[in-house]
Amino acid sequence: MKSVLITGCSSGIGRALCEKYLIEGFHVYASARNIHSLTDLPQHPELKKLALDVNDASSIHNAIAHIKQDHKRLDVLINNAGYAAMGPLIDMPIEDLRAQFETNVFAPMELTKACLPLLMAKTETDERAQVVNIGSVSGITTTPFSGAYCATKAALHSLSDAQRMELSPFGIDVITVQPGAIESKFGDNSLANVLQRITPESLYAPLKDAIKARATASQDNPTPAAEFADILIAQLLNKPKAVIRIGNGSFGLPLLKRWLPAAILDKILSKKFNLPSLAKR
Repeated sequence: MKSVLITGCSSGIGRALCEKYLIEGFHVYASARNIHSLTDLPQHPELKKLALDVNDASSIHNAIAHIKQDHKRLDVLINNAGYAAMGPLIDMPIEDLRAQFETNVFAPMELTKACLPLLMAKTETDERAQVVNIGSVSGITTTPFSGAYCATKAALHSLSDAQRMELSPFGIDVITVQPGAIESKFGDNSLANVLQRITPESLYAPLKDAIKARATASQDNPTPAAEFADILIAQLLNKPKAVIRIGNGSFGLPLLKRWLPAAILDKILSKKFNLPSLAKR
């Protein structure tokens, strides 16, 4: 039986992927930083819940040891856990910027490294393993008030490109997924973080509503997480492309970046978030 480790399974994409992989007959290791957030996952004989803080080396070690004792092989690793610190960059404490890179960029690299012996373990059919890095179209098209998050996803995309070439000789395919708007609690979490930073003293205080709108933009007409999981896993099980885009906005936003001159795209996005109004003050 094939096995998959998925990070960030407390809600949204991670949870939907867990449920779909179980339907496909996989042994699923569903992980989250707080294991109590997984208590309402459906009971299933092939589901194992793991406490896994992707930013903690000992937590990673313990999770990998558990999988090794169980299966001695990992067929799929899905680096899904993510963190979004939204808001103007000049208002963002450096600690928040570092924390975002720790979770969205460094953690997937460290977890992949830790899982490498399990991913390289041979099977009777000698099938290739998969590392699936969940990026975002935000890593393609940067918008105001999400610079830090966009930067982490752009970095993850680039690292995934390198990993794809470097790990291929060892029987591991690296796939980058760039979702658009997918239904989850991601917007709620982003909004809670950004509201703490919009103080009356901020240069961007007059744009509080626009900043809040960007924090919750991922939930504007989102694609249901279950639909996303169905589409993604269908592709992963059948010779997937190196880069997969799914969800509302996952094709339109990259096209804007590709075809519009920077000055025009800047003008469109600045107007959308009401930035020109600051110059009139």
